[in-house]
Amino acid sequence: MSIAWVFPGQGSQKNGMAEPVLSLPGAEERFALASNLLGRDLLSICRGEGAETSGLSNLNDTRNTQPALFAVESLIVDELLRQGRQPELVAGHSLGELVALYAAGVFDAATGLELMQRRSELMASAGGGAMTAVIGFDRSQLETLVNATEGVVIANDNSDAQVVLSGRPEAVNELSQALTCKRAIPLAVSGAFHSPFMAKAAEAFASHLDGVAFEDARFPVFSNTDPTPSRDAGELKQRLRRQMTTGVRWRETMAAMTSSGVDTMVEIGPGNVLSGLAKRAMKGVTTSQLASAGDLGL
Repeated sequence: MSIAWVFPGQGSQKNGMAEPVLSLPGAEERFALASNLLGRDLLSICRGEGAETSGLSNLNDTRNTQPALFAVESLIVDELLRQGRQPELVAGHSLGELVALYAAGVFDAATGLELMQRRSELMASAGGGAMTAVIGFDRSQLETLVNATEGVVIANDNSDAQVVLSGRPEAVNELSQALTCKRAIPLAVSGAFHSPFMAKAAEAFASHLDGVAFEDARFPVFSNTDPTPSRDAGELKQRLRRQMTTGVRWRETMAAMTSSGVDTMVEIGPGNVLSGLAKRAMKGVTTSQLASAGDLGL
């Protein structure tokens, strides 16, 4: 049996998602560390209680979403490793890639939270763009339209039947209307994530990464920008540098995992988005979701 651990990104968060992991060892310390770093009570935000004094009261604010998901997912990873369990490979969708790197021992939890804080603040400040999820389309028509439309790219290539477009609002809207598809759903985001519109934020994040030490991974990591296995610290950092401005190649990641013999995918974190994609794209794969202490037998 070949097991992959995968980590969902933004969009999987939900109020109350921290409660099921609070009984895990180190949970209070992890959330306290995150709250001290952010300057607001992240656990209260996860509970939907808000933090009005800071002006950041919503879990769906990118600056809260990303650190919160890292805290929850990393605690589950810690318990799995404590139990002596480990995968053959790891991968994460968008911000989930940083949790995958943490799971593989590339950096510690404090570094991961600090990177997530910096990443989320930079992405939140790079506003002005739009994103739309498109479902049920002809890929050749989609690619033709993307190539012919300035200011829009495929940000998340999630599966044969689902992608997310990103770019200038008018360009994204124009392409969505021209494309023959089952559904086009505008997303409530603050910017054109995973597109060239993130260039300034990506440059700042890359400079920040220069001062962060990465270790070689304990097991192979499939990156968003390059869905091939790598353990090399320098290579993994270089891939992460490019992540903000390039698309999430999840469709190719699933194909690569299948080629690597993965037959069991464990989705770590709230929701089952990645499991749903895998069931439709990875023939014969078994999926499971770990989102609570109970799921871990505690």
